[in-house]
Amino acid sequence: MLLPDSLSIALKEWASVCSAMESGRQMILLRKGGIYEAAGEFELENSQFLLFPTYLHQSTKMLKAEAHGGVRPVESEPGQIQLSAAGAVTDIVRLRSRAQMDAIEDEHVWTGPLIDMRFHYKPANPLYLLLVRVYRLASPLMVANTPAYAGCQSCVPLDQPVATTGAVSVLDDARYDFHRTTILNAIVQ
Repeated sequence: MLLPDSLSIALKEWASVCSAMESGRQMILLRKGGIYEAAGEFELENSQFLLFPTYLHQSTKMLKAEAHGGVRPVESEPGQIQLSAAGAVTDIVRLRSRAQMDAIEDEHVWTGPLIDMRFHYKPANPLYLLLVRVYRLASPLMVANTPAYAGCQSCVPLDQPVATTGAVSVLDDARYDFHRTTILNAIVQ
């Protein structure tokens, strides 16, 4: 999947998870919001986006030790955010049990308490696993972290589009396909 020449939507995620995705360590996200049903299938409002790192609610208790680097308690989000990666969702899978996440324990940096929290938050809403192909931007960009980007929203429209021309996939086709197949085979129930 190729990215468009620019993107103007960013998906907010913990900086530690953005880092794991940009390094190729992780290629999945968990979401309950931002998904709607059309013609019997579930879709995202925005299947291509920039990764917008957030810092305020990161918790080392919710991350495996390998992802603790750079996690510091903060009282507010920084005034500037570096946008250095984009993502394109390749698959959306509705998770029906905690055992599905246990089956892919090696494919992410989250601890059990975070996964439990995601399953139990608004239990009437289904939890979805997103497989994301991540691309490193050719020219990372610093943007002002304006009040419009604040709050509990998954995706935010950016003030200006960000160029994605020259972005390079973090995982080559063979590695992405291998991890994608491994994850999908492990969680099929």
